[in-house]
Amino acid sequence: MPDPSPAATLLFLREEDLRQGVELLYFATRDFAAECDSILAEHDIGRPHHLALHFIARQPQITVSTLVELTALSKQSLGRVLDLLIERGLVSQRPGLSDRRQRLLTLTPAGAALEKSLSDRQRARIARAYRDAGAAAVDGFRKVLLGLVATPKDRQRFDRPAETGVRR
Repeated sequence: MPDPSPAATLLFLREEDLRQGVELLYFATRDFAAECDSILAEHDIGRPHHLALHFIARQPQITVSTLVELTALSKQSLGRVLDLLIERGLVSQRPGLSDRRQRLLTLTPAGAALEKSLSDRQRARIARAYRDAGAAAVDGFRKVLLGLVATPKDRQRFDRPAETGVRR
């Protein structure tokens, strides 16, 4: 059987499929973020606070400038977010060892517990979707998401080989 023509392999790039992909991404983003809104509301914080908690959990002792870079929040907006998280006892900060002007951020035990409850919900949602889609789809989804990430530096964060197979 001959290889399909390049035009035949690009049928998924029809206008309607692209429009649907954009819409699906909007709905998925909305629902994925909303998964945690009730917990955030209980703590009287919002999605930017969740974003900060997420990255601080993954990189203890993260600097504020690195957090600005990862979250794409302005320094001023992130400052307000961090002030509230520190005030609520969810994040602690200390000066850097070599540069005392740096602020190193870490989750407190209360912050770690809150972040875990938030990420557990989102991981469960992703796990369900992955199980339903199957291993090949998971790999394809990862490739699509990497293609949507704008900067090479951000894409490099995910250069490690993806684990194959989806656990049930």
